[in-house]
Amino acid sequence: MSEDVFSEGFWDERYGADDRIWSGQPNPQLVDRVAGMTPGRALEVGAGEGADAVWLARQGWEVTAFDVSQVALDKGARHAVEAGVADRITWERVDLSTWVGRPGAFDLVSAQFMYLDQPGLATLYRQLGDAVAPGGTLLLVGHHPVDERHGGHDFPDVRWTPEQAAGWLDPGDWTSIELATVQRQGHAGSPHSGTVHDGIVQATRDV
Repeated sequence: MSEDVFSEGFWDERYGADDRIWSGQPNPQLVDRVAGMTPGRALEVGAGEGADAVWLARQGWEVTAFDVSQVALDKGARHAVEAGVADRITWERVDLSTWVGRPGAFDLVSAQFMYLDQPGLATLYRQLGDAVAPGGTLLLVGHHPVDERHGGHDFPDVRWTPEQAAGWLDPGDWTSIELATVQRQGHAGSPHSGTVHDGIVQATRDV
């Protein structure tokens, strides 16, 4: 599979093809896991059109939102203005395949459904873990391989089990690492419609 699938140009074209390519709603596992947490500094990775970043800002978080696509970030910034939370979100164009990290900078790091293949994904998850401040939370959510490969897109198979993803982290850095697989209904009309399974890793950084 061509590396172009992960490039800025690919995603700019994808996000520019329609007014909205995702649902506009925050990812359900983010809402389930983060609602009720004490707000602080959050990093939203692969922010896309900004639904998760906007939701976090509405909960009181100060959000840094990363994406490789400036087209997506511009959309997210407009949605933040419409939601009245523009002052709580910083939008940054970042190529995660070459990102050097930001150790200890965030109380919450959320990465939902990252489209990055190996070994880049494992490296990224370790860097995201390093970006969590002492006592903070790392939340990783991805497509679980229990589902058959969904058609309708050109992406490589980026699915993982929670056990695999947890194995990419250094267990000595975390006071707890919780693994879960959650079943949900995908969005109608998307490549991930019908019943799908999310793999979840939620880890608390050692103090």
